[in-house]
This record gives sequence, C-alpha cells and structure tokens, in this order.
Amino acid sequence: MKIQKLNQTVSPFAGISFVNNYFRNAGISQLIDTVLGDRVSLFGYQYSDIIKNLTNVFLSGGDCVEDIGDHLGEHLKTIPGNNVPSPDTVLRGIKELSTENTIYTSDRNISYNFNINKKLNRLNIKSLIHTGQLDTEKYYDYDYDNQITKNNKYDAKRTYKKNKGYFPGVATIENKIVYIENRDGNANVKFKQAETLQRSYELLLEEGIRINRSRMDAGSYSKEIIDVVDKYSKKFYIRANKSEHLFEQIKEIKNWQTVEINYINYEVASIPFIQFYKERNYRLVIMREKSNDNQLDMFTGDAFTYRTILTNDWQSTEKEVIEYYNQRGGSEKIFDIMNNDFGWSHMPFSFLNENAAFMIITAMVKNFYNYFVALVSKVFVGINPTTRLKRFVFRFISVAGKWVYQARQWVLKLYTNKDYQKLIL
Repeated sequence: MKIQKLNQTVSPFAGISFVNNYFRNAGISQLIDTVLGDRVSLFGYQYSDIIKNLTNVFLSGGDCVEDIGDHLGEHLKTIPGNNVPSPDTVLRGIKELSTENTIYTSDRNISYNFNINKKLNRLNIKSLIHTGQLDTEKYYDYDYDNQITKNNKYDAKRTYKKNKGYFPGVATIENKIVYIENRDGNANVKFKQAETLQRSYELLLEEGIRINRSRMDAGSYSKEIIDVVDKYSKKFYIRANKSEHLFEQIKEIKNWQTVEINYINYEVASIPFIQFYKERNYRLVIMREKSNDNQLDMFTGDAFTYRTILTNDWQSTEKEVIEYYNQRGGSEKIFDIMNNDFGWSHMPFSFLNENAAFMIITAMVKNFYNYFVALVSKVFVGINPTTRLKRFVFRFISVAGKWVYQARQWVLKLYTNKDYQKLIL
C-alpha cells in the first residue's frame, strides 16, 4: 500500500458550514447578542460566538468543550468569517452567564441549593419562537420531570439512588426543552416544585406561549403543586400516589369496564377525587390488572396491580386518559438524548450554578438541532426529523470539503454527490 500526503486543508466535517450558515442567517446569533448583551465592546468573542461554537462541537459529534481545541478547532477555523474561541474562552463565557444559587430551607432545617437562570431560559424560549418551533397563536401540551444527572462534581449531593449528582427539573413541549432549574441531588422531588413550575409557566406566558394540557408523574402529586398546574393549564394529568384513603374509595367501585391498551386487557373505572378537594370537579381514573404472582395488594386486599391518574378531564374516556398519559415516555427520552448527545454526562464545571448555565445552553443547542435536522430531512434521504445525532453526523456533517477563494468570493467545494446546494439559505 502506497501513501501520498497532500499539504491541503480538507475538512472531514464540511457539513458544519451549513449549520453555521443557518445559525447566522436565520438570526440566531443576533438574537443571542440582543438578549444577553455585548460580552466585549470591540475585540474578542461575543456570546453568540461562544454558543455557536458549542453548537459546532456537538453537531460535529464531539462530546465536550475541549474538542474545540483537540479535534475540531482547525477545521472550524477554515470556515470564512468564523470566530473560533479556545475551550477556555468558551468555558469562561458560560460561567459569566451563570447566576447565584437560591437557598431554600425545609421544615427540618435542611438547606437546598436551587439555580434559577431566568435570562438563559428566556433566551431559549425566544429562540424556539424565532425558529418557528413554538407559535404564540397556539396552545401546547407541557411535560415536567425531575431526573438524576449522575456526577461527582465538587458540590454534587447524594441522591435517593445512592449515587452523587444533581436533580434538575426540566419542562418540555413536544420534543423541545423549554425550562430548566438545577437543584441539589438530595432535594425531595416535591420540595419547592410548585414554585419551580410557576416560574416556568409564567416565563412561557410572558413570551406568549400558553398551555393546553400538563402531564406529570407521581413526583408532582401534592396539593400545592396541583393548584399551580390547574391554574396554568386547561387540563392536567398527574399520576396519583397510593394511600389508604384513596383505596378505601377504590374498594367501593362495582362497575369496572374492560379495555385493551397496547394489546393488554385492563379493567378501568372513574371516581370523583375528594382527597385534597371536595369543591373541585376532579376525576380519578383507575386501571388495574391481575398480578402475575397473585400477590395481594396491601391496600385493597386483592390480587390486582392498581395505577391511578388524577385529572380535571371528564370528557375523555378512561382509555383515552390512560393512553395520553402513557405518551409522556417521549419526554423522559429527552434526558437520554441530553446525556448521550449533548454533554450532560460530561458536565464541564465543578459547581451546580455553572453547570445549570451549561445545561440550558446545551438545551438550546439541542432545540436548534431539532430545527436544523427538520430542514435537512426535506432534502436528504435517510434523515428524518427524529434522527439521532450520531446518525446525522455520519450522513450529513461527515463530508470532505474545503473553502477556496475564487472570482472574488468564497466557494465551498464538497467531495460528494449529495444535494447540499438545496440547503443554502
């Protein structure tokens, strides 16, 4: 095998030039600097440069900020007019966008750190509206969840899963992250969640985004949380916790109906919900199935497994309520995507508040990816709006190309027969 070395700058990631083109020409850079303000007055890197280059890292298949220096920087610098900061400059810029933690004290006199970064969360929502991913003329369905992000950072706390990490609360609309608050890993899921949800709903409302239905797991089952969710949503669906009072009501049910959900037969019923409220017209939807081991339920004394959903929706059938609630698994998948594709498993900082800024910015990167991959899917075979990042990198970003200056203009020469020219904005 003979080898010939060519002293020419050919990038294996030439597809990232199209990402940069859309980032700039679609007005994302201008929006970032308008909302966040100037980072420097004359020379240096603006916040738009920092966020754009972080976008370049992840959409080129990188998994940490250091990849700008180690692997991608020399290729990004070949793009005409592209300002490429060092990894240290990117990290400094993210730190500058962090906010001080808010400390809350529980009834047991235990203090917990929460990080509330309204400016970055607002920028994220504005960017979704700017790219047409959210429309102020529509109502949306809203999901909220808290998930452990495992890490061993300096201020990480021991979680209920017996590992160390953070316990962020994340709100999503469809496949888009719309709000994040980071919190100590040892904080109870219900602790101050009502306030978190209210801040999230209010920020969306301030930007003109209104909520039709809200959907949450049993970690949101408390009176103060339900009050907030009901106030800001037309309808809500929350998994109810088991309790002796609740199952006293369930044992009185005589008329169970059989329905098929995902090829499994369940018995379902509805009863008025009076545990927290007697004056409100809330509904408890109950589903049950025979236990595989015939073990008796400690509350009901029978061999059924029970699941319950609290809602104010009396128009839908039990099956419709259950099937809609079960779709919230799509929002939980977002944590897997953020951990594996957008850096949440490699937090760059030692402190919760700085990592919170990183999480919100990478959520913006993920949302921009949703926008861009939807455009690419209209042109490229084998790419669709739900394509995961690794597949996208192989099929779009990884193309050999070089920028050359000819006839008084820069031209991107690509070594491919794919229809990249159809993506010029």
